[in-house]
Amino acid sequence: MRHAFTLAAENRLPQSQSRDIGLPVRPLDLVARLGRWSAGRGPLYVLLAARLRRMIDDGELRPGDALPPDRTLAAALAVGRTTVVAAYDLLSQEGRIVRKQGSGTRVAPAAVPGGASMETSNPLFLHLLEPPDDVVLLTCASPNAMPKVVADAYAKVLSVQDGMGYYPAGHPALRRALAERYTRRGLPTSPEQILVTAGAQQALSLVARMLLTPGDRVLVEAPTYPGALEVFRESAAVLRSVPHTDADAFVRALQERPALAYLIPTHHNPTGDVLPALLRRRVAEAAVAAGVPVIDDEALADLGSGDLPPLAAFGRDDLLLTVGSLSKILWGGLRIGWVRAAEAVVARLARFKAVQDLGGEVFSQLAAAELVAGLEEHRERRVAELRERHDTLCAELTRLLPEWRFRPATGGQTVWVELPRGDGISFAQLALRHGVAVLPGGALDVTGGSTRCLRISFLATPEELTEAVRRLAAAWDAYGVPEPLAV
Repeated sequence: MRHAFTLAAENRLPQSQSRDIGLPVRPLDLVARLGRWSAGRGPLYVLLAARLRRMIDDGELRPGDALPPDRTLAAALAVGRTTVVAAYDLLSQEGRIVRKQGSGTRVAPAAVPGGASMETSNPLFLHLLEPPDDVVLLTCASPNAMPKVVADAYAKVLSVQDGMGYYPAGHPALRRALAERYTRRGLPTSPEQILVTAGAQQALSLVARMLLTPGDRVLVEAPTYPGALEVFRESAAVLRSVPHTDADAFVRALQERPALAYLIPTHHNPTGDVLPALLRRRVAEAAVAAGVPVIDDEALADLGSGDLPPLAAFGRDDLLLTVGSLSKILWGGLRIGWVRAAEAVVARLARFKAVQDLGGEVFSQLAAAELVAGLEEHRERRVAELRERHDTLCAELTRLLPEWRFRPATGGQTVWVELPRGDGISFAQLALRHGVAVLPGGALDVTGGSTRCLRISFLATPEELTEAVRRLAAAWDAYGVPEPLAV
């Protein structure tokens, strides 16, 4: 997912570097490069958007390139104009193209020449791929150091010799440990109901691959975890969203029978909100009644007080799939996630996973099995540490940026902030130049809303958070209200 960040004039590409971008793309040339774009399954506009998205992501269409007008491209492709308009609108919502009256349709501009940038890539992933220098990163919400308990667990298992080492569904010891933990939480689970994955992100990708075909509708919250939106868009799904605070709207949307629904009921990303048990039951029962598979993302479930049951506690394991991870509670480098579902669903997912990697790395899984057994003690320490950092961030925001509006989070790792003016996209660009990276709200909202919002993580040390807010305040002092984003 790419976002069209509006830059101040002084940040645009130098003239010497811009001569080779912004070229018009001739309709017949584009048609030839599109290839057999319409050969897949699903609505034509979704297939066209998927092929154009891939061309933009792969660099075949460069930042600033002018795309043909919708009527012209429609005639060249022998499709209705509405097909091209809908495809362009979808890419515009993602921020991959910019549409402006009088200027036509262009591939979203890049902040720097020669590659992806914060303007043209999801900054959540960009800052992992290309970490900026001397910048306090408040974008990626994951622990920034390996805790000693993880190192100790690795040391304990490194001498283990374990057969061939291929376990497509996951090492039996870890599957057993995770099943026992769910059972202790009041959700009886067998090891055969657990598929171990390389983090929750791979779990989402596998489920999407199993359940989605191009053009399928996926129900999500707005805002929500941007990595999930990336996965669903990669599947060429059509995203339908409801406000994350409106459980009634979510239940009504389930009655429309989307192909899949995605929900973060425990310490919601990005707000930290928690869906009460009664509403969990309503959502679960509505999903079962409509026959809609639901992903219950519990990646952040351990990062707060209390322990509400997963949605699967209120319905069928074949429809209510639970995704979890150790990356947030322990360490991002411990690439351990999982899917809990019915045995038949897990067996099918395991076949998909076997094609990808034949199974995850064994020593990490053995270490994870050790860690899961003693996770509650570590969880208490981790939650106390996060609460201290959360309180530091909130206090500094209140002190230095009293205009900004936010609610303290009940759990999770991030605070959701609303700016009183301007937009999160252009401010995030300015903040980056002041040495702090934050995630603009538009990256998390498929409706195009949340444009005045920012997601700010509180995983850094109290000292780093204090410095980060100081830099944000300096950026805010320098921030003028920009022109509206072109859509």
